[in-house]
Amino acid sequence: MRIVSLVPAATEIVAALGAGSDLVGISHECDYPPSVQHLPRVTSTPIDRALAGGTIDAEVRRLVDKGRPVFTVAADELRRLAPDLLLTQSLCEVCAVSEGTVSRLAAALSPAPAVVALDGRTVGGIFEDIRRVSAVLGLADEAEELIAGLEWRLRQLGGQRTEGPRPRVVCVEWLEPLYLAGHWVPELVTAAGGHDVGASAGRHSERREWHEVRSLSPDLVLVMLCGFDVERTRRELAALQDADARALLERTPTWIVDGNAYTSRSGPRVVDGAERMHAALAGRTMPGLERWRE
Repeated sequence: MRIVSLVPAATEIVAALGAGSDLVGISHECDYPPSVQHLPRVTSTPIDRALAGGTIDAEVRRLVDKGRPVFTVAADELRRLAPDLLLTQSLCEVCAVSEGTVSRLAAALSPAPAVVALDGRTVGGIFEDIRRVSAVLGLADEAEELIAGLEWRLRQLGGQRTEGPRPRVVCVEWLEPLYLAGHWVPELVTAAGGHDVGASAGRHSERREWHEVRSLSPDLVLVMLCGFDVERTRRELAALQDADARALLERTPTWIVDGNAYTSRSGPRVVDGAERMHAALAGRTMPGLERWRE
């Protein structure tokens, strides 16, 4: 089967199912696993990801207000690749090519490929997406084995939790404007042994003000910026000027998680994210997890 993935999470799911060799095209944001790096990129965006987070947010809003797409697909390249299956997502209109756009592109191809859109908003929803992709690929057994392993790892984290109240945790998904991570992230915090006091599982990320977050009295702050790795997140934090933000982050144990790899994508590596949250709660660094300040 010839697969084109228009979203990083779908690329990671296909690879985790053992079908990475069937991928013939990927999005401009797909960066894992390393074996996909040579594949043609079929999406692009006019937004420079090197811009500051606040500027990126403003540029996205400007494009949306003007009715212009945040992401586009190279239709000629897609036609050349002649996919049997297109993978996209329906979770966020400004995070990837919209499902409606993908469906129209697919209908214009001959023969028209099948389209599967990831729509998981919880950990269970992510597992169901894995099953849906596997069903099209004829890899149902592989999916059940993958999911069983991921569930086992989450249970192992729960078995390591100490007695007593769960630490109060807030998970920062974006700094300017401030968003606290929703969807599957609160479940990951629970699996890691904490209690997310800033957002609710299965719901969209919460727009907040820094003084509101201070009033939540968190014991731990996890900064996991959407699409940013640890080093990029450090730069964003260093430039943060809000007085309430700096007071909170300087007085509360604050950890940086590689959000690009472990928390913002609805794929198998969210379990790696839970393991990093568990390590932060225990005061341990690991790859993709660092203290903001010693």
